[in-house]
Amino acid sequence: MPSQEARPTVHIPGTTSHTIAPRGRLHSHEGTLRYLKAGTGALLVLLHTVRTQAEHFRVLIPLISRQYTVYALDLPGMGYSEIVPGASYQEPAMRAGVERLLTELDLHDVTLVGESMGAVLALTTAADLPERVRRVVAVNTYDFRGGIARSGLLARVVVGGVLTPGVGPVVAGVEPKAILRRILQGGLVDKTALRADYVDELLQVGSRPGYPAVARAVYQSLPSLIAARARYSAVKAPVHLVYGEKDWSRWSDREANKELLPAADFTQVPGAGHFIALERPEVVADLLASVA
Repeated sequence: MPSQEARPTVHIPGTTSHTIAPRGRLHSHEGTLRYLKAGTGALLVLLHTVRTQAEHFRVLIPLISRQYTVYALDLPGMGYSEIVPGASYQEPAMRAGVERLLTELDLHDVTLVGESMGAVLALTTAADLPERVRRVVAVNTYDFRGGIARSGLLARVVVGGVLTPGVGPVVAGVEPKAILRRILQGGLVDKTALRADYVDELLQVGSRPGYPAVARAVYQSLPSLIAARARYSAVKAPVHLVYGEKDWSRWSDREANKELLPAADFTQVPGAGHFIALERPEVVADLLASVA
């Protein structure tokens, strides 16, 4: 990663950190991508949620690394991947980052596991690269109107402020710890699953030069994530849709995706919210163990 970047404060045992360099002048808005690697066995790629990073899977990775070689990507501009001025954070650009990981490392027969925005990207990447993707596990796909604003009044106010023309960049640059914690807890049934050191790590990343612009652009990208649903029907790999019972999506949103992916397996996790990797990682681990 670029030398001016801070180092992560959260370490996941058994992981090593790596980077993928940009591909040159023809891809001028590409930056260095950072990913974590762990384990041995079949190949598996983890794709994180909005406003998080690879450490989002800190509990899940040790549960699956005996059966899988795990790659946990920091999506472009997020975590410790490079922030490139003028880069797009629409769904196709995010997907291109995922596809760089698969193609630059020449990964084949890969299981893609994504949560929230990462779930959308797992599905659209599988549609683009059927020859590389073995299976998709899509957890709480973030492809419905409102998104995180459905989690509560505070999230609606903050995200609404971030998206407001004029003042939005200012609001995006102000991120008090208590507010970030409250917004993230809005995606959890078990509020204790959000660890204090993880919130501190997210705040450190949020203080990187240029990160407020990335955060605002990611929130602005929700319409492109919704539009990406048009790609789901092109997925040839087996798909497992996983939803928390208390996820922000409504039953109609879940049924709509089941209609687009009629062959997909479907699991609803009782008593879980949007961030299943934080509060119920064993559910995802057990599912992956059954298909390893």
